[in-house]
Amino acid sequence: MTTYDRLHRQCRTLENLFDSKLTTYAQLAATLAQPEQDVEASGSSNRWKDLEQELDDLLLKLEEINEQLSTLASNPDILSASMLRTIQRHRELFQDNSRELNRTKTNIHAALDKASLLSGVRNDIDAYKSSAGESLLAERGRIDNSHRMTDDILAQAYETRSEFSRQRTSISSVNARMVGVINKMPGINNLVGMIKSRRRRDSIILGLLIGICTIIILSHFGLYSSMLLYVYPLF
Repeated sequence: MTTYDRLHRQCRTLENLFDSKLTTYAQLAATLAQPEQDVEASGSSNRWKDLEQELDDLLLKLEEINEQLSTLASNPDILSASMLRTIQRHRELFQDNSRELNRTKTNIHAALDKASLLSGVRNDIDAYKSSAGESLLAERGRIDNSHRMTDDILAQAYETRSEFSRQRTSISSVNARMVGVINKMPGINNLVGMIKSRRRRDSIILGLLIGICTIIILSHFGLYSSMLLYVYPLF
């Protein structure tokens, strides 16, 4: 087997393998470009790296073989025209594969950047939602505390109003009793006046009785003295 035949077969084998892996790589790029695709969860993150490394290795081997074929083509005396066209075709295919790989790499990296950006945005949104949720819970707690304080103040106000009502009732009762006493005062004054009048009358009657008794006693004593003088005249 000549050198050309060996290099040609190696190049064809590598080109077919490269084409197969590049197709898989392009399909992976389309998968990563989907907005709803989770790169980390689907395992695509490691898969595209492995494929990219394999394609880079294959492209490097193809470049080496194409350089060897180009070296053979520099001596056209030992190669036929069809061989030279085949070598040219391998070179053109290598260039096409290089451009296609670079284009697919660019698409995949753009898709990964977009996915990373979307993931960052989702994380920011989740963090914001979490923070907003915590803020809402804290605000709700403050509102609940305010409601409890308001309820306590209202309860104290109701209790104070009830106490005022009880005091007002007590004051009204005292006022009623005072009014009743005041209304009864004229009768009491009249009673006291009657008692005083009766005492004065009793005092007068008692004085009269004492005077009369004194007069009677004195009268009897004077009469007794006169009788003694009459019975026992002075010598």
